[in-house]
Amino acid sequence: MGLLLASASPRRQELLRLITKDFTVLPAAVEESLPPALSAEEAAQYLARKKAAAVSAQHPKDLVLGSDTTVLLGDQILGKPGTPERAAEMLRLLSGKTHRVITGVALARGGVLRSFQSETAVTFYPLSEEEIAAYVATGEPLDKAGGYGIQGYGALLVKEIAGDFYSVMGLPVAQTARMLAAFPPANP
Repeated sequence: MGLLLASASPRRQELLRLITKDFTVLPAAVEESLPPALSAEEAAQYLARKKAAAVSAQHPKDLVLGSDTTVLLGDQILGKPGTPERAAEMLRLLSGKTHRVITGVALARGGVLRSFQSETAVTFYPLSEEEIAAYVATGEPLDKAGGYGIQGYGALLVKEIAGDFYSVMGLPVAQTARMLAAFPPANP
């Protein structure tokens, strides 16, 4: 029985390798829509659970790790911008402000599903239009929640964080390692 990572994210793979090298990547094919009554704070954990459950249904003997990260400014979720224009808009919104990054993590095997979420406050420096344009030109923000990657050039935008740095990258490593260690063993 192995560990399956229900994510194609290279960052999550890199971070999971800090815990174990023994896992297989098997991205979850799920619709990332949210129920209307779900709060923005619950979105990351909900999607992590949905991903882990979907892969676990196909591989019930394996331990499946699902994860999802949301960036919140107030109660507004800032997803992946996809276009340079939308990335610049997001960066203008985040400029000089503190926002929250919530990463949900779920483990599933044989009908058992456990999850948690980690929240980190990230404060950006006030950004000039030149700084925004230069960062967007790197191409880095297009596929990142909130329009930035703290582990790359986006580090130049961040004034401070309060919480788990790795959670902002997409997987709270220490907390995930402890959850993996405490997960009930598989039934024979």
